[in-house]
Amino acid sequence: MIVFRYLSREVLLTLSAVSAVLLVIIMSGRFVKYLAQAASGALDPGSLFLIMGFRLPGFLQLILPLGLFLGILLAYGRLYLESEMTVLSATGMSQQRLLGMTMIPAAGVALIVAWLSLSLAPQGAMQFQLVLNKQDAMTEFDTLEPGRFQALNDGSRVTYTETLTDDRANLGGVFISEKRFGQDKKDRGISVLVADSGRQEVRPDGSRYLILENGYRYDGSPGMADYRAIKYDTYGVMLARPDISDEVTDRDAIPTKDLLGSKELRSIAELQWRISLPLLVFIVTLMAVPLSRVNPRQGRFLKLLPAILLYMAYLTILISVRGSLEKGKLSPTLGLWWVHGMFLLIGLGLLYWEPIRLKMMSRRGQKELARG
Repeated sequence: MIVFRYLSREVLLTLSAVSAVLLVIIMSGRFVKYLAQAASGALDPGSLFLIMGFRLPGFLQLILPLGLFLGILLAYGRLYLESEMTVLSATGMSQQRLLGMTMIPAAGVALIVAWLSLSLAPQGAMQFQLVLNKQDAMTEFDTLEPGRFQALNDGSRVTYTETLTDDRANLGGVFISEKRFGQDKKDRGISVLVADSGRQEVRPDGSRYLILENGYRYDGSPGMADYRAIKYDTYGVMLARPDISDEVTDRDAIPTKDLLGSKELRSIAELQWRISLPLLVFIVTLMAVPLSRVNPRQGRFLKLLPAILLYMAYLTILISVRGSLEKGKLSPTLGLWWVHGMFLLIGLGLLYWEPIRLKMMSRRGQKELARG
């Protein structure tokens, strides 16, 4: 029991440290991406941390299996390097017994991953998509920031205002530049609107207009001398009607109960993927225990790179087979299970190869002594 607690503590502490580092790296990259979208006006800056919270379960369901895999390699590698595993082996600690002890904390990690993949991650993905739908329903006035150029419609429209009231209804120092396209979708030049002030007006039918006052409109093509300037006292610009939708179409956001019994290939692939993540925990544990065995003369990091490559191959094949299953190129009965079976055999081979090799060397040595 003392040995079990010691080994479990070493693995779980290393797992926590590795997972925390990986989580910070991944979330930092995603936060920078969302921050860039907020800077361009595509996202509300106030919803950034809410979005990151909804995405957290989806990150953790992939980070924890990798964290456990690296945690076993690093923790047990240190024990081999400091000859603690040699002492344990001398007292009767076999690889199979070590694997059995390691599977107990791994089962706890698998339960957490199952909870994340089957429940929390789909809920978070659903809330994330609802936030995005809400963002899509926002008008220019909802995302406009004074003193900043805001690109919309893939950069075809740029809006700027020098001042904006707190109720986001009145603007001052307005500039709008928009590309003009004909019915053949060819570029017909640009239109530039400048005005001293502007306000938003909502009609009874729900359409929105930007009413500009005391300004100019310029129409023409860059590099051509055919610009037309129009001075106006009042000018109305119709704002695009927002597409308000509560429909959730992302497969990651579909509740697990709705996937059960479905005959659709996308649903079958998604369900098998969610079940695969907890299975992944047990199989990578089976591979990590023999891979953590190192010679003190070789160092603890000798097998780290090949082990990571093996893990990445496992995950990459799973993702690739998932895509093939969605496209109907693979039987749902075979599905993702053959990938787990293949790496299960690899794990068993790694576990029993070293004892078999030692027995073969021992027999060879006995034969040489008999001949001598």
